[in-house]
Amino acid sequence: MEEEMRRNPDRILKQIHREETEQARASGKLKIFFGYAAGVGKTYSMLKAAHDALEQGRDTVIGYIEPHTRPETMALVKGLETVPVKEIKYNGMNLRELDLDGVIKRHPQLVLVDELAHTNGMGCRHKKRYQDVEEILKAGIDVYTTVNVQHIESLNDIVASITGVIVRERIPDSVFDNADSVELADIEPEDLLKRLKAGKIYREAQAGKAMQNFFIESNLVALREIALRRTADRVNHISEQQKEQEGKEGYYTDEHILICLSPSPSNQKVIRTASRMSRAFHGKFTAVFVKTEAADKISLDDEQRLVENVRLAEQLGAKITTIFGEDIPEQIAGYAKAAGVSKIVIGRSVNRSVFAARHNFADRLSALAPNLDIYIIPDQQAAPDSGRRTFWNKEKIRVRSEDVIRTASIFVFVTALGLWFQSIGFSESNIITIYILGTLITALVTEYRFYSLLFSVCSVLCFNFLFIQPLFTLNVYGSGYPVTFAIMLLSALISGNLMTRVKQQARAASIQAYRTGILLETNRRLQNAADREEIIELSSKQMTRLLDRAIIFYDAEDDRLLEPRTYGNKTQTDFSRYLTHEERAVAEWVRKNNKHAGATTDTLPGAKGLYLAVRSADHVHGVIGICLEKTKLETFEKELMISMLDEIGLALEKDKIAASQKEAELKAQREEFRANLLRSISHDLRTPLTSISGNAGVLRQSSDQISEEKKQELYTDIYDDAMWLINLVENLLSVTRIENGTMKIEKEPEIVEEVILEAVKHIDRRKNEHHIHIRIDDDMMMADMDAKLMIQVIINLVDNAIKYTGKGSHIDISAEKKNGKVLIEVADDGEGISDEAKTRLFDMFYTGSKTVADSRRSMGMGLALCKSIVQAHGGTITVRDRKPRGTVFSFELQAEEVIVHG
Repeated sequence: MEEEMRRNPDRILKQIHREETEQARASGKLKIFFGYAAGVGKTYSMLKAAHDALEQGRDTVIGYIEPHTRPETMALVKGLETVPVKEIKYNGMNLRELDLDGVIKRHPQLVLVDELAHTNGMGCRHKKRYQDVEEILKAGIDVYTTVNVQHIESLNDIVASITGVIVRERIPDSVFDNADSVELADIEPEDLLKRLKAGKIYREAQAGKAMQNFFIESNLVALREIALRRTADRVNHISEQQKEQEGKEGYYTDEHILICLSPSPSNQKVIRTASRMSRAFHGKFTAVFVKTEAADKISLDDEQRLVENVRLAEQLGAKITTIFGEDIPEQIAGYAKAAGVSKIVIGRSVNRSVFAARHNFADRLSALAPNLDIYIIPDQQAAPDSGRRTFWNKEKIRVRSEDVIRTASIFVFVTALGLWFQSIGFSESNIITIYILGTLITALVTEYRFYSLLFSVCSVLCFNFLFIQPLFTLNVYGSGYPVTFAIMLLSALISGNLMTRVKQQARAASIQAYRTGILLETNRRLQNAADREEIIELSSKQMTRLLDRAIIFYDAEDDRLLEPRTYGNKTQTDFSRYLTHEERAVAEWVRKNNKHAGATTDTLPGAKGLYLAVRSADHVHGVIGICLEKTKLETFEKELMISMLDEIGLALEKDKIAASQKEAELKAQREEFRANLLRSISHDLRTPLTSISGNAGVLRQSSDQISEEKKQELYTDIYDDAMWLINLVENLLSVTRIENGTMKIEKEPEIVEEVILEAVKHIDRRKNEHHIHIRIDDDMMMADMDAKLMIQVIINLVDNAIKYTGKGSHIDISAEKKNGKVLIEVADDGEGISDEAKTRLFDMFYTGSKTVADSRRSMGMGLALCKSIVQAHGGTITVRDRKPRGTVFSFELQAEEVIVHG
């Protein structure tokens, strides 16, 4: 117990999440046959294992096997059922691809899928084959597959540095690490080269070329070592997970690795290096993107590289974070201190220029964060970083008429003001200050810094032309004036640049504050949402505000999507493009597989919209489709969008749990009601039925021997018991309708006196033993009521008075009109009711003896039924003491006016 108390809560949560993930993956198991190069025997071992499985009675089929020139390998294909491949025409070629839908429809116990890292052809549902395998596993089908070490994402750079070949087809490390089983297909490099020379791997022409490039013995030895180490790392990874599950300490070192995302080609190497470090140190891994003003103006190629780098970091398990600021080292250092980062990995190209804008990046970062370990990853083969730009090419200059007019107006005004200052005797230094102020104002009111630069140059020329001797020329007499001009130009440039940066940071801060405000507002409003409909309506509108795009929400119910709801500006968005059968099919796939799909993803990328699951844990509550009319989503937008989706999922899950709890409580109440009802009527029904059958039997068998007086007494007992049963059944039916919510109130104006008289006719025959008086102020008094139900109320109230008062008691029924209401009272002069009993008197199955009734005297349903009927009429029923003794029950009904037609 003490051991359990010391366990790390974070580790417990991770274990729960891991167990939920394993359960969600159904029963599909993944086995990878792993090798360090082509020809080591991966496919051969996989096919042999498939035959063993077939002999053991497992339903085994081939989904896809790469055609080989190796006879012994292809011979093993015989005897195994093959699902026909899908043929796709692309650029005049016929591509053979795995038929994902065919495999799922066939649904064997085990399927063989060769070449896990393969990139699918255009027209396939997924971009990568490993994504096909994940869907097959989710369908509950076991998979055998093959992969080489050079296809592991985090090892790509190491393999490229050894072999000089950059492999384009790769799989995330998580696919390899999370496989249920990995079998290493291993042979000595010398034996592999012998097989290559013998033509057992490639044809003769290909084999000769391979031996000159990839298949060099030193390369193969290094690759084999990496494969063995990676297999061992996976075993260690599994061992650490098991130790975490057992609650053993010491396997998490609190290391936090940070890298900076950028469009640089060398950034991928930095990401992979940091991923390997985080695995080696068992630490966290964070990728930060510092969004500057220049980031909005990068080229399409740089933007595409940035998207690929972000995706790579996500695949390798990094948490993506976006921060805003122009001083990148300062922003990274500040974030590192706040997030508890211990190591920072940055990249640097060896061929960079000494005049590069960030030549002191590492030095500044070291100075700002002296306690952090900084690792610099050189990249010999990296192309020059197109993200590094000078002042001149950092932004694309656009001529905007409003900016030109503003710049010219400020320049004319400042010049006129300078001439005025000169006329009143102000010095040249005062006039210089005016032009610097004009530069600041220009930077503030224009979009691009080009205008403040232009203003600065024109200011120097104009100052020289108008205010420096000789006037109206660009010549100067004083030797110090060129220095003055240079300082003036430099001051104007610096001040204008600073003003531009301040404006950019203010704009970025306002955008961030606006989006964060929407997220916080959504969180607050979702907490107060009343039901599922309000949650969907609110969250959809908030998502539209956040992304400034139209969205489509598909609610999910009973494993299907309901009709879509559209949100956003319908005049600017053509929703017909997103409400097609094909787009709905993408949304349905997202619901079924609990993954993102559509535009900008690797799954069904041909869709018009981006579709994301609204989920909590592994349950999908709905699907949101984002209309990508113009541009892709920014990284920061995606972060906030995912956060909002999590909030929406939690709110819907909370509503679902609340509904389930309410249903469970209602079910429990019904079960309790049913149990009490059965317990109550078990004896109540038996007693009068026994009496009726007994008396009827006596009359039938001994009718001639019984006196007339005795017969009448038996007839009366039978009648009384039958009437009691009828009243009981009426109450039971009414209670059942109330519990099921099927009671219908059909109110009409009724004469109160007629209703009371009708009720008295149906009262227990023992009414003759009591004195019942009826007092009604107005014979034509009318009230809005359901007469049948109100008769039952009066019967139950009078019967209750008869049961609990002695013979000869007085029972008064009165009705009077009061403040637009009709007040009806039933009073007796019995012993009265205690204050404690009054609080529970209208509870179901409560009797005056404070126990559940199990005798014929009372079931405790009559007064509870009265309360339900009166409340259904919009009134209340109360009980009070009668002076000097007795009890008064009273309730009110809405009065109606008598309409007299002339």
